[in-house]
Amino acid sequence: MSNAPLMPKATAVWLVDNTALTFDQVADFTKMHPLEVRAIADGDAAQGIKGMDPISTGQLTREEIEKGERDPDYRLRLQESKVVLPSQGKRKGPRYTPVSRRHERPSAILWLLRNHPELKDAQIMRLVGTTKSTIASVRDRTHWNAQTLTPMDPVTLGLCSQIELDFEVQRAAKERPIDAQYSGATLLPASETTRKDEFEPAERDQDDLNVDAVFAKLKTIGGKKPEDEE
Repeated sequence: MSNAPLMPKATAVWLVDNTALTFDQVADFTKMHPLEVRAIADGDAAQGIKGMDPISTGQLTREEIEKGERDPDYRLRLQESKVVLPSQGKRKGPRYTPVSRRHERPSAILWLLRNHPELKDAQIMRLVGTTKSTIASVRDRTHWNAQTLTPMDPVTLGLCSQIELDFEVQRAAKERPIDAQYSGATLLPASETTRKDEFEPAERDQDDLNVDAVFAKLKTIGGKKPEDEE
């Protein structure tokens, strides 16, 4: 059973208008902030919302409300529902998208491909409720409306929630292989760096031998080394 009543804001409106309960008591029962309940009482919030009687819906009893009115420190208890709703199992298959939103799915797919390229096609299918062929056509720019598509956030379009999007992005980040590059530079294997260091001394020794050979030749023809010249 949920710890919050149905339609908490409408319930708060009714309790403020029809009982002598404190703001803290109403806020505790409806799981709202006391300042929000005060704003309802002052007419600054929930304007136009019709109050819902929690007694008629079986969420409270008259005796429970009277007990709270007598004791400001008392906290109202939500009555157990007498109607047991069957639990709905997790539905398999693609997400249902309202007809009015279906034409916006390609724009959402384009947004996901550009902003979250790490997402797999199966994840995009779960978020937007589309097919793999549609994703491929948007990615390859072969979609019939590819020239006029504009990237749009699927959360803003109402195709998925922010929590669902964050979950899929974090999941894709965990499954992404570790990149062997750091700061744009590819890290070389240790064997290659060692091999390079082994050749460097030999190259320097060869340069020294070449210089000594030149000086020896100059000496035989009466030349002088640069350091002997004034």
